[in-house]
Amino acid sequence: MTAGALTRVIRRPSPVSTAAAAAAERCDLCGSRVGPSPANQPGPQAGRHRHVLDLAADEPRCVCRACLTLFDRDGAGGAQLRLVPTRYERLPALPPDVLGVPVGLLFVVVDDGGRALAQYPSPIGATRHEIDPPAWAAARAACPALATLQPRVEALLIDTARGADERWIVPIDACFRLVAVLRREWTGLSGGSTVHPAIREFFAALPTR
Repeated sequence: MTAGALTRVIRRPSPVSTAAAAAAERCDLCGSRVGPSPANQPGPQAGRHRHVLDLAADEPRCVCRACLTLFDRDGAGGAQLRLVPTRYERLPALPPDVLGVPVGLLFVVVDDGGRALAQYPSPIGATRHEIDPPAWAAARAACPALATLQPRVEALLIDTARGADERWIVPIDACFRLVAVLRREWTGLSGGSTVHPAIREFFAALPTR
């Protein structure tokens, strides 16, 4: 995830509404101004426009309402672009350590070949690690909803650090926003006093459908 991609996906809130801020941005496909999606998007999605994932760069691209209609059907973006969905689904608890990773804050994306890639948000971006196939199979058996993850554009997002108990299916652009929150708030070696409250605030604002 590059700094440019993170900047496109998240900006620090201001007194100006998120809808007004979105209206000032440009579509990465046609250059038109983008506005909020006509779809009902509560919580952190309120007033936001939609994104497509540039599959080659693995980065989100802002998309306007007109261009959004081009991606309303499966496969419309071909091998280059894929519409990021809007599903937020809170999941039941998974068995402890089922994924075999020690990090409490991570998200897992399935690639087009079925590999599960764990990514760990950090102040320098996100590092990746492939989850052992048997561990991922065990996680899917324990939580069948994981079998419905759309490759590359949805993620399993987990936070069990500092007593948290958060497990979600989210759009991939939500993960980009979380990485940006860490980069924005992190100070010093340990993160400082604002990063963990900001993470809690991020999860508290996730919408349930």
